Parts: sequence; structure tokens; C-alpha cells
Amino acid sequence: MKTEFPMPPGLERLASPGILIDADCVARNIRMMLSTVGDNASRLRPHVKTHKMANVTRMQVESGITKFKAATISEANMIALHGGRDVLLAYQPVGPTVLQFANLIKNHPGVSFATILDHADTANNLANHLKTVGLSARVFIDVDCGMHRTGIPLGDSLHALRQVIESLPALTYAGLHVYDGHLHEPAAETRQCEAEKIINAVRSYDQQHPSATIIGGGSPTFNYWANSTTWECSPGTTLFWDHAYGSDFPELPFEIAVTLLTRIISKPGQDRICIDLGYKSIASEMALSNRLCLFGMPKAEIISHSEEHMVIGSDSTAELRIGQPLLAIPRHVCPTMALHDSAAVIRDGRVTSERWTVTARNRHTA
Repeated sequence: MKTEFPMPPGLERLASPGILIDADCVARNIRMMLSTVGDNASRLRPHVKTHKMANVTRMQVESGITKFKAATISEANMIALHGGRDVLLAYQPVGPTVLQFANLIKNHPGVSFATILDHADTANNLANHLKTVGLSARVFIDVDCGMHRTGIPLGDSLHALRQVIESLPALTYAGLHVYDGHLHEPAAETRQCEAEKIINAVRSYDQQHPSATIIGGGSPTFNYWANSTTWECSPGTTLFWDHAYGSDFPELPFEIAVTLLTRIISKPGQDRICIDLGYKSIASEMALSNRLCLFGMPKAEIISHSEEHMVIGSDSTAELRIGQPLLAIPRHVCPTMALHDSAAVIRDGRVTSERWTVTARNRHTA
């Protein structure tokens, strides 16, 4: 992954901290996603949680992609408003989300909505509400393939849940949703081996209990699901990529499309600078030392991080000046995007006057 990046002309008029999106790079990543599935757009169901942007959704639709996956009602609504025709809410609806999901179906009659379930109680609750309001929905069973976060393991309990779903008139069993989000092994051969074990287990189960549709994998295993199956694939981070995936999975051909603009606001001591990239501007769930990569400063060390400040230690700070812009790659781009309401757009290497809104930042909009 490159650690040098030319400062695009036009940065001087942008406030910091802020997001920069290279639209040309996003377009290339979309083409690479399509190429990975043999240009068969019907096999792609990309997750929108990374970008949450109407502009990016429309770019995918214009490339022939019509199926999408969402984590929130707001994301699902955004997809429906901007060209998506088949939307999976990959989050089991509970509480008020059941009503919001029903409203999505009612408000977008030209869009096919589905959701995931992993428990009979949820299936009955959803079916009862949909029946009351005269609606129906497709549902996928969420398979726990090793992440142990949500889902139900393959086997008799899963088949029993399927039978419950098939007995409920307001629900239509659509298939299996299999997310292998625990597979982050940097060694490609190890990651492929673990992914293939899951794929083979799903294939074996499907031979006994066929499903119309199987949706599988995430970004780190996208190419394995694409090459080993004919099922739908649902990568998400592939649209933007980030420092974690770029460094951990160098064999994957996607490009960094998002950078953060920051500025030096102080030089608090020898070999130290303070930049305006606090944890309200960049994802900070990982270790302090591992939250970004500063272009041109490969040996930079994060000394401290607070709401609006980040103190950096480096032996190359002497020539840096207060007010100087710097660019950084976030370690984790998905939650970083949710911290900003819009992003500046780069085309042909230059900052444009465009700004793309983080449309679905508010998770409850519907």
C-alpha cells in the first residue's frame, strides 16, 4: 500500500478535518467488484454501510447493480430512493424497527425488501405485524458460521426455524445469509482455507435443504465466494478500502478512495505536532497506535488522542509548519464516514466544487 500521495490542488479552500473522496477511484473499485463476479451484476449485493451515500449508490446502479444490503432503515430507504430494486436489511428487526421496516415496504411498492431472522419469536412478531397491515416480506435466515455475533448454526435448529417461517403467511423464506466477518487472517491461503470450509458446509446443507438464494461473504473473502460459488456476494468496504484492508490484504486489487484532510494546529514540543483529527473525526475503536496512516510520515507515532486533537510524534517534524495540511488514511473507513455529514470530491486529481452527502448518517430516517 502506498504511503505517499500527492496533495490535490484545491485543498487550500477546504476546512479540516474533513473527508476527501476520489470519484475516479470509486469507479475503478466498482469495475473491479463487477470483474470479480465475471461481470455478472446479478451476483453482487454490495453493503452500503461503508459509504452511506446516495452518490455512490447511484454510481453502482448506473453500473448495472440493483441488489444491495443495508444495516439500518435509513440505509435501506436511501437505496430505494436512488435506484436499488432489491434491498436486504441485514439486521434482525426488533422493537420499533418492525414498524419502520413495514413502512419501507409500504412506501416503496416498486422495491423488493427482505430482512434476516435468527429466531422463531422474531419471525412470529414480524409476521403478525405485517399481516395486520396487509403486507408481506421475504426473509433470509442469518447463519452463524463462526463469528458468534448473530445468526443460527447450520443444522436441525436452522431447519426448524425455516419450517416456522414457511408456516407464516406474511413471510416468504428466501434463503440463507452467511457473513464470515471473523475471517481476517492476513495470510491469503489461511483465509481462503477457512472460507472454503464455510462454503463447503453451506453447500452440503443446501444440498439437503435447497434455498432459492444464498448470500455470502464479506470484503476480505469476496474473491473466494465469487470464484467458488454461483451465489450472491456482499462486499462493502471494497467501494472505499482503508488502511486496515490495504495493509492486511495486499493481494486484493482494490484502491484507497478515501483520505482525511487534517492540519497542524500546534507544535507542542520537539519532534511533536498536534493535528485537528480528534476521535470525533476518525474511527477510534482500535489501539491508539493503529488509527491512521499519515502520508509522508511512515514512522509517525500517535502520542495521544482526544475529541478534537491528535498529538503525533515524529523525527521529521522540524520542517513542518503550523497550518500545514496533511493527508491520512483511516484504519477503519466505515465508522469514520459516519462521523462526517459530507465529503469533498476529487476528480482527475483535483478537488472539485462537488460535495457528497453522507445521506444515511441518521440511522432512523425512513
